[in-house]
Amino acid sequence: MLLNVELGSEREVQDSLKEIPEVKEVHKIYGVYDLIICVEAETMEDLKDLVEHRVRVIGKIRSTLTMICIKEGDVQVGIGKGF
Repeated sequence: MLLNVELGSEREVQDSLKEIPEVKEVHKIYGVYDLIICVEAETMEDLKDLVEHRVRVIGKIRSTLTMICIKEGDVQVGIGKGF
């Protein structure tokens, strides 16, 4: 997910996101969006619940863009530690 947050609130939002077990990675980025997060959910209904009731309700998040990975390949490419 890509997130836009209020100016200067990146660290506060990052800390809140890290408390959600389904949020596996949180990174600050530069550009149109401020943060990128990787989440895991068993079903689309679980994802919907996570996005609507646990992520978007965090104060200072202005907007989100959710992108769904439909298939994992043999090679993992990403950002941050662990890749």
